[in-house]
Amino acid sequence: MLIIGIAGGTGSGKTTVVKKIVERLPKGEVAVLSQDSYYRDNSNLLLEERQKINFDHPKALEFELLIDHLKKLKNGITIQEPIYSYLTCTRSKESIPVLPKKIIIIEGILILTNKKLRDLFDVKVFVHADPDDRLIRVIKRDTIERGRSVDVVLDRYIKSVKPMHEEFIEPSKTYADLIIPQGGNNLVAINILTSIIKMDLEKKK
Repeated sequence: MLIIGIAGGTGSGKTTVVKKIVERLPKGEVAVLSQDSYYRDNSNLLLEERQKINFDHPKALEFELLIDHLKKLKNGITIQEPIYSYLTCTRSKESIPVLPKKIIIIEGILILTNKKLRDLFDVKVFVHADPDDRLIRVIKRDTIERGRSVDVVLDRYIKSVKPMHEEFIEPSKTYADLIIPQGGNNLVAINILTSIIKMDLEKKK
């Protein structure tokens, strides 16, 4: 099993990179886990309090569960990936079964900040994008997918997204084996990473 961690700032294009890598690999041999599924359940809080949670701080994540699930997959055990809603800021009672595959990709802004999780990765990738480009993508995503107004998105960006990126996410770039500038638009880097994965698969046949 090859485990790949793909990190990068909010709106850097991580999801696009993951999608393009998966498209280039054999069908049925890749499982993708999202860091976003592992935000702590906050159903004990009022909705107004939940909406103030700093989702860009490592404390917002249940790293212990993600690490446990990754170890189980390595041992050939199927896991139940949580479902998290940004609209309610709570974890659903339902979950998604994820079967062990030859390739496991974990994607998220903070996955390289945790040493125990980081040490489980065979390949560590950081997707880099210009701050202005990231902000534009965040505004589009949060207004369309998460029902937030532009003013709310900008306020959150100033108060938490930008400072957390500078404190936690950007420094985690130093742990990356490969840095992909320009996100999903960098087809050369994506092809190089895909070739590395395919070579590893061939060795293990």
